[in-house]
Amino acid sequence: MSVIIDKNTSNSINLNEFYESETDNYKKGNLRYQLSKLPIGNHSLSVKAWDVYNNSSEEYLEFVVAESANLAIDHIYNYPNPFSTNTDFYFDHNLPNTNIHVIINIFTISGKLVKTLETNMYTTGYRSTPINWNGLDTYGDQLAKGVYIYKLSVKTEAGEEVNKIEKLVIIK
Repeated sequence: MSVIIDKNTSNSINLNEFYESETDNYKKGNLRYQLSKLPIGNHSLSVKAWDVYNNSSEEYLEFVVAESANLAIDHIYNYPNPFSTNTDFYFDHNLPNTNIHVIINIFTISGKLVKTLETNMYTTGYRSTPINWNGLDTYGDQLAKGVYIYKLSVKTEAGEEVNKIEKLVIIK
């Protein structure tokens, strides 16, 4: 097995000694290798493995090395957008397998708060589960067509909080 980091083929790393097969199963196993001293930023990783018959398989992935392990959210959007009856809110984050508290405040363009969505979720990956909204205000009335602003707030159990603001459009 080998790994190539950032498409630098001249520095391929042999991973054979880091592979451990499952007991009584030659088709499965685990590979554990600690990447270290990678600079902050975007990176790629290509892993190639061969079997005893010299058949090979290769997998590729991209990842980001961040400055800190602080909560970060990105790719905030609602789909569909524009929408007429329902939309789902999504976001990416950097804390998988964590309980988080999410608040979405929806405002008119003039800044009036018209709806608050609030939920707790356990994240198993890096993308949130969908948070559905039916387009109704706090009193259950359908909002008028137009552009609205929403503020997404994500808070960890440790009290760390991040906020982002985006736009959505209601059509009829």
